[in-house]
Amino acid sequence: MSGLWYTEKQTENFGITMKIKQTLHTEQTDFQYLEMAETEEWGNMLFLDGMVMTSQRDEFVYHEMVAHVPLFTHPNPETVLVVGGGDGGVIREVLKHPEVKKATLVDIDGKVIEYSKKYLPEIAGKLEDERVDVRVDDGFMHIANSENEYDVIMVDSTEPVGPAVNLFTKGFYAGIAKALKEDGIFVAQTDNPWFKADLIREVQRDVKEIFPVTRLYTANIPTYPSGLWTFTIGSKKHDPLEVKEDRFHDIDTKYYTKELHKASFVLPKFVKDLTE
Repeated sequence: MSGLWYTEKQTENFGITMKIKQTLHTEQTDFQYLEMAETEEWGNMLFLDGMVMTSQRDEFVYHEMVAHVPLFTHPNPETVLVVGGGDGGVIREVLKHPEVKKATLVDIDGKVIEYSKKYLPEIAGKLEDERVDVRVDDGFMHIANSENEYDVIMVDSTEPVGPAVNLFTKGFYAGIAKALKEDGIFVAQTDNPWFKADLIREVQRDVKEIFPVTRLYTANIPTYPSGLWTFTIGSKKHDPLEVKEDRFHDIDTKYYTKELHKASFVLPKFVKDLTE
């Protein structure tokens, strides 16, 4: 397939369209339909079940904002778990923090890992690092079987369909609280406020019932539905809005900065309303 236009139908009445230079791989895995394509505008792009997961051109926004906000909030994040994230982008960012001694990646679909290494090497290139433990397994069950194990947990899931449905439930967030240490933090991508307002409202409600500190923050990701994306943080102790200046250290980023860290929690009124 080349010279064709690929449309991700983001709602029944709206989609985002991109021109395809060539198809690199397609496969029905045991869990989802995987497509890897080279696009004219965004470089190589990964699709799962017809939804854009990541692209070479804008991937840094999502991966940096998932990783660095909680890692700079926690005073000593030695053990980190990434649920999902088989493309390896979040792991790459996690490893920029020298405090991290071990980063565990648990993705249910090994094919995502395999083809990300092949076609998205600049994203997946750190999966072989000695600090990384890659497991092809069910992230929901991994959380259920963990207790007081992690300083930071990052949920890098697809939208709440298919294999990711259970990753947006109150029971999962309760399991995360059990898997975290006594001052642990978790973050999850929670979709966009234009089309998934009810989802954000429900997640905020559920997380607030479990974590003393619950915050919502945003980033601009042009290939994701609406371009305005949200992340929900749940923390047992540490508040991302109260990080001391000396906690920040220089890392190589393209989007995240220490100034943006706190600014990303300043929400448009219609988004802030979803948290109340």
